[in-house]
Amino acid sequence: MSKTSTNILRQGEAQRITLTLNGRERSGHCEPRELLSDFLRHELGATGTHVGCEHGVCGACTVHIDGVAARSCLMLAVQVQGRRVDTVEGLAPDQTLGDLQQAFQRHHALQCGFCTAGILMSCADYLQRVPDPSEGQVREMLSGHICRCTGYTPIVKAVLDVAACRNGRVRSEQGREVEHA
Repeated sequence: MSKTSTNILRQGEAQRITLTLNGRERSGHCEPRELLSDFLRHELGATGTHVGCEHGVCGACTVHIDGVAARSCLMLAVQVQGRRVDTVEGLAPDQTLGDLQQAFQRHHALQCGFCTAGILMSCADYLQRVPDPSEGQVREMLSGHICRCTGYTPIVKAVLDVAACRNGRVRSEQGREVEHA
């Protein structure tokens, strides 16, 4: 059997990976078995991507791959060669918080902050796909994340607040929506 492919990955050999990270082309080296979460944190310095369970259960490592939320602990770094990866750092590229981050702040939707980056990434992806979710839909989406501090209620309120604002409505202090004039 002849070896015609030049893309053979060998254990112990560093691979050069080039990707678009938060809108900028970046490159780094990794072993074929290195997880994307570790590559982002240790090789590229995107430390907002947190590593919790390393089994895809907790959601702390959620990033966007080509615009879709994905668990970076379930992917190998070599799988993102030539692709677009966005991390929580990309939500505020000019150091100005986006509307989702501002809503999290306003509704106290974080405490220790360990899970927050992954939750923000899932919420950003979800609001792109479902721009006007119900409370139940938001809670179902959040069921893919483990947060031991907030009790989820402030997170749900923040997401619903952003959806209402983006759809021209304002949420009152009591949580009711009113049309924005």
